[in-house]
Amino acid sequence: MKTSILIAQIRIVPEKGNLEGNHEKLMSILSDLTKCDVDVVVTPECFLDGYVSTEDGMNSDNIRDYAIDPSDSPYVNSLSAWARQHSAWIVLGCSRLSPEGVYNTALLIDRKGNLIGSYDKTHCQTYDKKYVPGQKIAAFDSDFGPFGVMICADRRWPETVRSLALQGARVIFNPTYGMHNEHNLRMMQTRSYESEVFIAFTHPFQSLLTDPSGEIVCNDTREDAFFSLTKIDLSQVDEVRARDSAHLKDRRPELYSG
Repeated sequence: MKTSILIAQIRIVPEKGNLEGNHEKLMSILSDLTKCDVDVVVTPECFLDGYVSTEDGMNSDNIRDYAIDPSDSPYVNSLSAWARQHSAWIVLGCSRLSPEGVYNTALLIDRKGNLIGSYDKTHCQTYDKKYVPGQKIAAFDSDFGPFGVMICADRRWPETVRSLALQGARVIFNPTYGMHNEHNLRMMQTRSYESEVFIAFTHPFQSLLTDPSGEIVCNDTREDAFFSLTKIDLSQVDEVRARDSAHLKDRRPELYSG
């Protein structure tokens, strides 16, 4: 199992409602990453449609016009081909069409180009109520061990990160489009510290990566760079969780309620 992985966090502002144009931007950036030997590429939240749910007049019905069916999407197909060719994982933010409505989703494509699953945003407030809320917080298996995914506001509930950490996730990929200020930076440090996990917060204006000790590994806000590259050593999580003062191993769940 790999312990060291190179994460590429995409940092560009997608155009509202322009799926084809946003896909072309992403493929252009991926072409710049071909020689970087990346392990995981993460986009911002709803990157493909530009997070169109924030637009006036958008509702749970017409948002379907900007959602994709991953099983037959040409955008997913081309990303799968790139992932297979370059042996990299891709975490793609998009709006996902389903019979019951549209989800705010992160699609997961593995190194072989297989669409191995998806995570649907679980905490939907304000304009996110146009989406169907996700019903599951689960870790995914990979060649670098279990990992988690959460989307934007999900990070504001400590239970999200804690649930994934308890399932063995050593890194959590966090596509987002919302708050990215100093308050958020401290919150992300706290989330990593309290659950002893790496978190890759990926925003159109910021690439932030915090480690299991709550330290900042990357905080890139450059306007002239469209992605950030950060290598992390996942064995650092194992070391922190094995300490005498570790949080996860000394939990007392029998005392917790509500």
